Amino acid sequence: MFAGRRAIWAFALGCVAVTAGVILHLPMFLMAKAMNYQLAGAAMDGGMLWGMALIVGGVLVAGYGLLPRSPDGSGPSPRVVISPPEDAPLGRAHWSLMAVLVVALIIDTMKPASLGFVVPGMRAEYHVTKAIVAWLPFSALTGTAAGSFVWGLLADLYGRRAAILLSAVMFVGTSICGAMPSFGWNVLMCFMMGVAAGGMLPVAYALLSETMPTRHRNWSLVLVGGLGMAGGYLAASGLSGLLQPLFGWRIMWFLNLPTGLIMILLNRFLPESPRFLMHRGHVEAATRAMLRFGCVSRPLAPDDADDGIHAGLVDHLPIPLPQKAFAGQTAALTLAALAWGLVNFGILLWLPAELAARGYSAEATGKLLSLSALIALPTAFAAAALYSLWSSKWALVAAIAVTGLGLVALIGARPGASVFVGQVLPVALLIIGSNALLAMLLPYAAETYPLRIRARATGWVAGCSKLGGLAAQVISLAGVVVALGVAAISVCIPVVLALMAVAAFGAETRGRDLREIG
Repeated sequence: MFAGRRAIWAFALGCVAVTAGVILHLPMFLMAKAMNYQLAGAAMDGGMLWGMALIVGGVLVAGYGLLPRSPDGSGPSPRVVISPPEDAPLGRAHWSLMAVLVVALIIDTMKPASLGFVVPGMRAEYHVTKAIVAWLPFSALTGTAAGSFVWGLLADLYGRRAAILLSAVMFVGTSICGAMPSFGWNVLMCFMMGVAAGGMLPVAYALLSETMPTRHRNWSLVLVGGLGMAGGYLAASGLSGLLQPLFGWRIMWFLNLPTGLIMILLNRFLPESPRFLMHRGHVEAATRAMLRFGCVSRPLAPDDADDGIHAGLVDHLPIPLPQKAFAGQTAALTLAALAWGLVNFGILLWLPAELAARGYSAEATGKLLSLSALIALPTAFAAAALYSLWSSKWALVAAIAVTGLGLVALIGARPGASVFVGQVLPVALLIIGSNALLAMLLPYAAETYPLRIRARATGWVAGCSKLGGLAAQVISLAGVVVALGVAAISVCIPVVLALMAVAAFGAETRGRDLREIG
């Protein structure tokens, strides 16, 4: 929620400035049509420099507009009880929020997933080696890791909605990565793109976990996450095959402009977490938000006097945090996140280049990965059903196991095997397992930690998932060439360790009321 009319105008002005800054970079890109949209070695014109200034200033102004307002000071009402979101029926507001967050996660996932599709074109344009071009995904993944840590902290301090919207504004600004004439500028801008993208995921899960009713929370978190992850990878591979032959690799970065603006325009369907508002002392705003999500208010009854957990105002009270109780599960989730990062940003990121080395064209590679993503798309529904109807803990363990099976299938694939057995099946298993793993991992983290540290703890797990990818990129930066089969064998080790750790230390969250942990 905005602090007032001045804040709304500041946010709108910031968004306009950032959009104008991006548009000033488009003429240089369009003028390069005769050169197949290649800009290597070109000098930045005045419009681009002014555009950069507008983007920096616009982000700052938009950030000012999103600063939280002071608490209303109303305090808990002695006469009214508001049932928290855990007890509410599933209504239109819940479905709208889920739809918006699916769109947000698709947009968020597209950018890291696009890295593997732009690297071949970038290498050809800048005439750089495989070891040098590895700085691009390294920079982007470093940014996503930093964004996960920083935005999670900001969301705990300033609000979930504010963090998501500021992330979207930065996302729009990073569109200019597509117009950068030098490889060094691309590396820098892709770091900023990573910072913006990394902030969306953990905050979205924190918001959703605090808004959905208990009996619907488990499946909705996993379904939203699964659809977002699979949809993002499908969108990246599909748009790459459709647009790169026409506009070159740079168009993949310019997609940040329309997709980021879509996210900003959907902000009216993106409420602040009622639990966060209550915790920060915005009682009236929290009450309105709770009523929007189907909660009910009633006069305070005599037997409610000592039952704070049903008063809906418990979040405003100090709650001790038993930090030692979270050590084991934090270690387990960290291992699972690192294993996922090694698969998603290591194995899957290397696949397009590996397939190209085996003689596949860019179009054939895009079709192969799109087919694998289509096979994996129903995973979201299966994962949501297992997570909510069976067990959140053991469904997460099963996702890790499927990821391991994909690695084993990749190890056992032989050049003479059929296309399905040798290529589609291993890739599909990896995408199914990794999508299911991440679709469950961050919701599981969001359900495990208390309100005060929920966003930053989820951000920690999300950041660690990028650190696994960074470890894979360090190998490329060192110039070490590792066969895909050898890499798959190596990644199997942390996957197995993660499986054992989650099985040993994970807690069951299915049907658990978040008020039990604060």
